[in-house]
Amino acid sequence: MAIFQARTWLSRSFSTLSSHPLRVCVVGSGPAGFYTAEKMLKAHQEAQVDIIDRLPTPFGLVRSGVAPDHPETKIVINQFSRVARHDRCSFFGNVTLGSSVSLLELRELYHVVVLAYGAESDRALGIPGEDLVGIHSAREFVWWYNGHPDCKNLDLDLKNTDTAVILGQGNVALDVARILLRPATELATTDIASHALAALEESSIRKVYLVGRRGPVQAACTAKELREVLGIKDLCIHLQEADLLKTPKDEEEIKNNRIQRRVYELLSKAATTGPSHPRSGQRELHFVFFRKPDRFLESDERRGHVSGVHFEKTVLKDVGDGKRVAVGTGQFEDLECGMVLKSIGYKSVPVDGLPFDHQKGVVPNIRGRVLHDTSGDPTLLEEGLYVCGWLKRGPTGIIATNLYCAEETVVSISEDLNLLASKASLPKPGREGLLHLLDNRKVKFVQFSAWEKIDSTETRLGSLKNKPREKLTTWEELLKVARE
Repeated sequence: MAIFQARTWLSRSFSTLSSHPLRVCVVGSGPAGFYTAEKMLKAHQEAQVDIIDRLPTPFGLVRSGVAPDHPETKIVINQFSRVARHDRCSFFGNVTLGSSVSLLELRELYHVVVLAYGAESDRALGIPGEDLVGIHSAREFVWWYNGHPDCKNLDLDLKNTDTAVILGQGNVALDVARILLRPATELATTDIASHALAALEESSIRKVYLVGRRGPVQAACTAKELREVLGIKDLCIHLQEADLLKTPKDEEEIKNNRIQRRVYELLSKAATTGPSHPRSGQRELHFVFFRKPDRFLESDERRGHVSGVHFEKTVLKDVGDGKRVAVGTGQFEDLECGMVLKSIGYKSVPVDGLPFDHQKGVVPNIRGRVLHDTSGDPTLLEEGLYVCGWLKRGPTGIIATNLYCAEETVVSISEDLNLLASKASLPKPGREGLLHLLDNRKVKFVQFSAWEKIDSTETRLGSLKNKPREKLTTWEELLKVARE
């Protein structure tokens, strides 16, 4: 039995632990969680680190966020697996903070609790029509094609429209556009979820619009991601050359930022090369700048369904400190479409007992130390409670950004433990207490060896289809294999 009820392990644990080890709990098993665990194990030789996650599968966005055609980005899983197999580290999957165990209970069980569960919700635009059928968040779409068990049954209709609008021009938006526009035959050899591949094979979408509030100089993507989407075979690229005209302020931005300069150069080149008109049936990618959504339009033929977006044209306005924001001009235009994907940012979700800055969508903190409230008063610290990753800094950065973020949080923890040495040496139940609590609540957690069974099954099934893995995409399938 690789999926545990706690009692079977509890009797063994007492005899193998040192008398009063430092007990650390990391909530969330994505990059921020694993980097934190790794740094804690290295910095504190007696520390016992437990990682809990609501999913039965570890690795967070490396598994459910990285695009299937980016396998090189997922190599970090090997490093995280070594951390999970460390003799002072344990993984507890299928354990939900809030329902399986409360934050208050974790703080009583452990000397240190680090919240690194990321951002599992989405920002809202707050404009009319946002609840129409056919409007989804990019996060939902990404989870859908990556086989996240919460999104397998996403009501995604790719057959009844030939046009999709993506709001946003960051890397996630480009990922989404690439998956919609890339030939399905090329995706078939990736670890894309089978239900997504089947839907994409029958997709009617031929036009994708990537719409941003600002101009090409301010596009939030990286050159690597942009180069990939521009390099899709047999794709017709559309840009308005007028959008590429630069102001003196734009010139200054480009001069001081190599990434922005390279992105602008790639867009400029795309505007002047390739056919200006698509052949019949050819797929098209349109970059649309200086537009912000004002409201969503409802279809006359299909009540309750989206049929387009009403956009307001924008210009960039100076607001001081070298910053410019997009402001409306009072001029409007409509763009017809049958699907909208909002790539405007992820949002973290608070739990009971956790101070939370709802405006910024983060936990108030100083270098990872959780503050009692949003006042910023450094004397009002929540002792023993820390954050890392998106919950700490907001949904920004790449996987490696979490490495530096974790380093900073672990330094803060180490500094605090030195100051509170007497309190840190007091015994805490830690893992045994968690096991006892989960056992009483009949929570069947998934340990790392159970994940390895899932991993082995997915890899074996994938080899039959010439894929790196065939993901199990429902809670039932995942837990069934874990129990075998």
